[in-house]
Amino acid sequence: MADRLTPEQRSWNMSRIRGKNTKPELLVRRLLHAKGYRYRLHGAARGGKLPGNPDLVFASRHKVIFVNGCFWHFHHCRVGQHAPQANAGFWAEKRTRTRERDAAQRRKLEDAGWEVLTIWECELKDSSALESQLVRFLETQQRT
Repeated sequence: MADRLTPEQRSWNMSRIRGKNTKPELLVRRLLHAKGYRYRLHGAARGGKLPGNPDLVFASRHKVIFVNGCFWHFHHCRVGQHAPQANAGFWAEKRTRTRERDAAQRRKLEDAGWEVLTIWECELKDSSALESQLVRFLETQQRT
């Protein structure tokens, strides 16, 4: 199926997609803040920026959280597996590179002693499960 938008319209739409302060990220931040957790944003940690610029940094706990969109980061859910038909080769390559970059950044963080949790956009639908997952991650002692 051909794209219904002109290349200029599609370009304008794509330029409006944000990488920071997204709705899913704000939802996770509000939930954690209400539970009393405090954090730094977008990779800010004592001593400089962290690899991959995690969305939430819990420096004292040495833990970070990424909040990823299923489509953009090629999640295994239905939304993440949807393949655009227009310019399919470009999108397949772009999403594969994103997945590879995410894995490399995660390895760098773990090698530096950080624990990493990735929250997927599709997991936000069940707020009680999300809350328990976040609390369990933040309250468990770091592995040595």
